[in-house]
Order: sequence, then structure tokens, then C-alpha cells
Amino acid sequence: MLSRALDDSYPEEVRRHITLLTVARLCANACYRFTAPFLATIARGVDVSLDDIGIALAIAELAGLLSPLTARFVDHLHRRSAMAVGLSGVGLGTAIAASSQGLMLFAIGLVVLSQSKVMFDLGFGSWIADHVAYDRRSRVVGLTETSWAFGLLIGVSVMGLVTAAAGWRLGYAVGAGAVVFLAVVVVRALPDDHHTASPASRAEGRRQPLTTIGARGWIVLIGALSLMGATQTLLVTFGSWLEDSFDFTAAGISAVVFGLGLGELVSSITSARRTDAWGKERSTAIGALVMAPAALGLSLWHDNLAVGVVLLAVAVSGFEFAIVSALAIGSQLVPGSPATGLAFMIGAGTLGRAVASVPATRLYDRSGIGWPAAMCAAGALVTAAAMLSSRKLASEALAVGQPR
Repeated sequence: MLSRALDDSYPEEVRRHITLLTVARLCANACYRFTAPFLATIARGVDVSLDDIGIALAIAELAGLLSPLTARFVDHLHRRSAMAVGLSGVGLGTAIAASSQGLMLFAIGLVVLSQSKVMFDLGFGSWIADHVAYDRRSRVVGLTETSWAFGLLIGVSVMGLVTAAAGWRLGYAVGAGAVVFLAVVVVRALPDDHHTASPASRAEGRRQPLTTIGARGWIVLIGALSLMGATQTLLVTFGSWLEDSFDFTAAGISAVVFGLGLGELVSSITSARRTDAWGKERSTAIGALVMAPAALGLSLWHDNLAVGVVLLAVAVSGFEFAIVSALAIGSQLVPGSPATGLAFMIGAGTLGRAVASVPATRLYDRSGIGWPAAMCAAGALVTAAAMLSSRKLASEALAVGQPR
């Protein structure tokens, strides 16, 4: 029970429901994350090339630019409603992807899935922001972000084993059923809250969401964009790399996914324990600086399975520590509207993934995983530089008595 990691100084509402909401997010993340490691398998199932399926994935990621609009909608909903609608939409999008017979319908399914997950994440993140002070928020965020790791460790691994036994469509169907079930459980378990943004805050977010972010906020968004783009270059290619270079089956890829999930889980727990003390920008930079040399090593030694898998795991673990540390920053980007701030962070990240998806898959088709891994290293270094610059600006603002 995650509530045991929170003492009595945290609100009872948070301690009572954190485990349920984290499990719900685990299932949503599993549906979302299932696509990348099995991209080659899915491409064969819809009879298209890896290049083409990469374009469909990029289109779905570009839909993340709609996140600020989704945030406005979320700000008008009760948090419980936003989470329930988001989970239901994830189930619908996953079902569309599972039943698709061509690239267009598959892309539509991914768009519905990804934007619905954004809605759930914004509702969940805003619910946390409503109840937990910023200087203590990283502990709660870190605990809930174990759902990202468990989504891979448990969710994608189970869906992968189903894929190995009965095909990727049934793998998707299992995920869809789980999130719809949990949408019902969330509606029944959570009280009908009234923690929506005030009319004044919503008006402020509508009037000047861009100018209220400020210079430091834009630097943070650049860091989020490059961080998510960096990890995407590995996520959309490592399954194909294992298949093409070492004859891995879907079951073998699932075993590697399980190992990656263990590394992510350790990173999430470490972030929950350390990020508030180390500082959010500094912790994000540390994760990116772990990620960069591991990805560079993978670009050089990708012909060695044992070394390559270890380096892949280190890179993914570094990313997980970085992104979990960065998420709490997003809820403060737009004054009075945590959902809008988180939406800009998510939008920047999904833009990064969209920009990276096409060149990563095309470079892989032409020369293997070496160049995508080098792209990952470069993006991680940009993230580290951006977050350290943001930290410097925040320190200077505090020195002259301005709010962070």
C-alpha cells in the first residue's frame, strides 16, 4: 500500500486513495506504452513498414499539442470526473487500435488513447496539487509515478505475453478491459470533489497562459521536450533491434521490458525519496546526465547483447528519475491553474516524442539503433543544460525576493 509511505502530515484524502489512483494510472500507462516495444509486430499485423507505423505514432504524439485545450476542459470538471472520463477514453482508444485493419484507424486509436490519458493525468496531477503543498509534492508524485514503471514492468509484460500467445490485438484488448473496469471503480470510490480551478484562475489561464509561464518556464518546457524526444528514440527502436539483431520473439521482448520496468521502479522510488531534498531541476539534470553516456555507449556497443541491454536499462532508468523529478515543476508553471501548467509540460513532451519518432524509425531502418541512440544522448544533454539554467534563474529570483 502506497499510503504507508506517507505519514499523518499528508492529507487523509491523499493517503486513502493514492493506491487506487496509482493502479488506475498503471493500467492507462500500460495501454499507452504497449505500442513502442511491439511496433514491428504491430506493423506486420496491419501490413505496413516500420517507417509508416512510425508516422502513425508521430501523428498520435502531435495530438499532445492539444493538451492545453484539454486542460481548460479539465479545469471545468471535478477531478474525479476528469479521471473517470480519461480512463474510459483510454479504453476506447485502445479498443480502436486493437480492431484497426489499416494505418489510419490505428492512428486514430492512438490519438484517442493518448489524449484520454492526458485528461486522466491532468485530473490526477491537479488532484495532487489541490491537496499537497509544492515543497512536499515530489514525494507524492514520485510514489504515483511508480505507475509508469509498473505499467511497463507488469502491464506491458502481461500484454506482451498475451501477444506472444494470441496476438497483439488481444494484448490491446486486455489493457482496454482493465482501464474501463478501473474507471468504474474510481467513480464509486472517490467522493464527488469540488476542487476545480476558480473562475478567476480559469480566466487568467485563458487570457495569458503563454506570458504567465515566464522565461524560466520556457526553459523547463525546452528541457521536457528534449527529454521526452530523447527517450522516444530508444523506445520506438529497441524492440526492433532485439528482433532483428538477436532474433528475439514477443516473449523475449517482454522479458527485457520486465527488466526495464524494474529499473524504472527503482528510479521512481529514489525520486520520491530524494527529489524534494535535492531540488527538482537539479534532480532532473542528474537523471539526464545518467541517461546521456548510457545512450552513447549503446550507440557504440549495440552489437553486444549483454552490454547493449544493460546500457539500455541504465538510459531508461536515468530518464525515469529525470521525468518524475520534473513533473512537479509543471503544476507551478501557470499561476492558479495546475492543470494548464501540467498540460504545457505534457504538450512539450509529446511534441518531443513526435519530432523524434519519424527520424528515429527511419534511421533505424537504414543503419540500426546506433544513430537513434546517439540522438538520445544529445537530447539528454540538452535537458541537463536547460534544467541547470532553470535552477540558476530560480536561485537568482529568490535572491532578489521574487517568487519562483
